[in-house]
Amino acid sequence: MASENTKTFTADNFQDQVLNADGPVLVDFWAEWCQPCRLIGPIIDELADDYKHRASVGKVDVDSNASLASQYGVSSIPTVILFQNGEPVKRFIGLRSKADIAEALEATAVA
Repeated sequence: MASENTKTFTADNFQDQVLNADGPVLVDFWAEWCQPCRLIGPIIDELADDYKHRASVGKVDVDSNASLASQYGVSSIPTVILFQNGEPVKRFIGLRSKADIAEALEATAVA
C-alpha cells in the first residue's frame, strides 16, 4: 500500500510538480511487472513519510509515461532520480538501500 505522502508523477504534472518544485524531488521510475521495483516501492513510501515536510517523493509508471522515461535516459528499472531546482542531481539504478537514498536526500532536503 502506497503512502499518502507518495505522489504520482505523470507527463501531465511532471513540469509543475518536479521541475518547478521549490525543494528537492525524489522520483522513482518503476513498472508494475518489475520485481525489483516492487521491492524498492516500500522504501520509497517510507522516504515519502520521512521527508514529507522537506522534499517531494513520488513515482512514475514507465509503462504509462514512456516519454518521461526516455527523456531522462531511464533504460532499466527501478531507476530513482533526485531532482534539485529542476535538474537531476543524483541517480540510483537498481535496488538500493533506504540509507543510500536517504543520504542523498539529506544532502539536498530543506531543514
